[in-house]
Amino acid sequence: MSRHPRFRRLATLGAMSLFVLIALQARQFAELVRPHPDISDIRYGPHERNVFDLWKAKPMGDDPNRPTPLLVFFHGGGFRQGDKKSVPIRLLTDCLKHGISVASANYRLSHQAIYPAAMLDGARAVQYIRSRAKELGIDPKHIAASGDSAGAGISLWLGFHDDLADPKSDDPINRQSTRLACMAVNGAQASYDPRYIQKLIGGRAHEHPALPPFFGMSKPEDANKPEVQKRFEESSPINHISKGDPPAFLMYAEPKGPLGLEARIGEGIHHPKFGEALKAKLEPLGIECYIRHRDDYPDKQNAQDHMWDEAVDFLIARLRD
Repeated sequence: MSRHPRFRRLATLGAMSLFVLIALQARQFAELVRPHPDISDIRYGPHERNVFDLWKAKPMGDDPNRPTPLLVFFHGGGFRQGDKKSVPIRLLTDCLKHGISVASANYRLSHQAIYPAAMLDGARAVQYIRSRAKELGIDPKHIAASGDSAGAGISLWLGFHDDLADPKSDDPINRQSTRLACMAVNGAQASYDPRYIQKLIGGRAHEHPALPPFFGMSKPEDANKPEVQKRFEESSPINHISKGDPPAFLMYAEPKGPLGLEARIGEGIHHPKFGEALKAKLEPLGIECYIRHRDDYPDKQNAQDHMWDEAVDFLIARLRD
């Protein structure tokens, strides 16, 4: 039996609306798909996790052979887990769209090697890229770092630490500079020293389960050993800050409020007070430091996206001439 013309028109409109909706969703999905790296698993060191992926941006301007600036991303995971594939899609695609190439690196985890292994792997990745800058089409003078949580800590440690280049090394990679142009990081810790964390954050953030294996502690009393306390201090980015260090853009999503003893173990390990402590030490030295928090945005649901958008703007301003 044929339908009434009115119902046929409604059915046609419904089909058209469904088609438009599917097309729109397909477009949105395409925008969220991580592009394949131009080069995968580039080995920068001897360990199996010393690898990175590279996405090469098209140079801005009229010169197709012009080297591009680079953002090196280090994944999070408490130094216990994580992978280079976790580079945020929004960060990756926005950087590429604005002429900034992106590398995403793995590094040794705590069960493979304790501090300073992860930080030194970050330094080695930057040095390796600089050693092959011409071949990879990278501008060695414009390299920045980014990361989530542990990766944010690696980025800040590397950015604030004195140059680790060894001009006398037999290894040409070790002779390269480790200095960065800037850092844009998410959920960074200013310090990994449990004593500092307890004083600054409160609650039980200093009891986070990622800290003992990071420092090679098998029992609580190991925290009293001089060699372990030295690791506490040397691992903390805030302890390496000095005049002339690069600017930092810091993002936080954890609540701003104080933490009491009723807090869960490890709660507050991404507290915005870490960012405030960094800013308080950086600004008197004339070093730019910007803090963004989830509460700064009326659109709370998409606050993380808004923060990454601002981070990319920060990177563009400091990486592109």
